[in-house]
Amino acid sequence: MEVNPYQPPSAVVADPVVGDAGLIALREQHIRHEVQLKSVGALYFLGAVLLAVAALGMFGLMLGDASHGGDAGKLAIVGAVYLAFAAAALTMAIGFRRLRPWVRIPGGILSGLGLLAIPVGTLIHGWILYLMFGKQGRVVLAPEYQAVIDATPQVRYRRTLGDWIALGLVVALLLLLVLAIALPAFSR
Repeated sequence: MEVNPYQPPSAVVADPVVGDAGLIALREQHIRHEVQLKSVGALYFLGAVLLAVAALGMFGLMLGDASHGGDAGKLAIVGAVYLAFAAAALTMAIGFRRLRPWVRIPGGILSGLGLLAIPVGTLIHGWILYLMFGKQGRVVLAPEYQAVIDATPQVRYRRTLGDWIALGLVVALLLLLVLAIALPAFSR
């Protein structure tokens, strides 16, 4: 049997549509879980902002009021600690928003500690632990899942009416909280 140098090469080529369909199905199966984990990142971002504002407030108290005397050093230490926690919370927020696998270890530790904040912290951090360590969370936060996300950019989450209602309630609660904090300051 002689080899013909002009013969086109023969190879088995996988059908890309079948492979893409499997990836799309996997992504659609886990897209809601992705969104929920990314919303945990939004909570960490909110915490980072609040901690940074508190740190700046501590530094402002330290610099703005000379009557603190010996308390200036304590305010600086507390402000630096708040700033360090803000940086850690920002790092966690980025990890959750990008669905990075490394976020499971520090997220598990912080959520485990957050369970002690009875009753609201227990509920929130219990949910976060479920999101990270449940069956779908292990898939979404696996290193291999990043390739699925990269291969299926066309898959998007479609928000339900319940999602919009929950978002509206959260925004309303945040506005009420801001008003509750701001109104006493303006009534002076």
